[in-house]
Amino acid sequence: MFQVTPNKSRGRFLGILRSAALIVALAGAVGSLGLTLHAGRHNSSRILVALFAVWVLSPFVALVWANVVSARWAVLTRATLYTVTLLLTLGALAIYGEVALGPPRPKPASFFLVVPLASWLLIAAVIPLVTLLLGRLSRRAGRA
Repeated sequence: MFQVTPNKSRGRFLGILRSAALIVALAGAVGSLGLTLHAGRHNSSRILVALFAVWVLSPFVALVWANVVSARWAVLTRATLYTVTLLLTLGALAIYGEVALGPPRPKPASFFLVVPLASWLLIAAVIPLVTLLLGRLSRRAGRA
């Protein structure tokens, strides 16, 4: 009979979480780009729309890159990265969708500036914080 050990089941779950994070991040990047272009369709400056598109895509590029290079990271750090990827992507799509497809707003561009900034701040805070906490916990466990 086939038996799954806790390490194998944890590894399988982490693999599924990683795959889901990558797929959702790539789909989120495409969706966010589409919503950005839709929201900026009446703007006469193509350069400005292109700059917004690059800015909106930047957190997704960073998250996908981190997901690709995270193979040697600690399990909890990777799980945090994958969870942050899922939450940020779904949150960004919800906000961009409401702004681009919802009722007209006086300054819709501000959402396309603030959401990527908030995403960058969250990425820059959460991942290093978890890594730092893991380092401290492992040093304490080593002393005990």
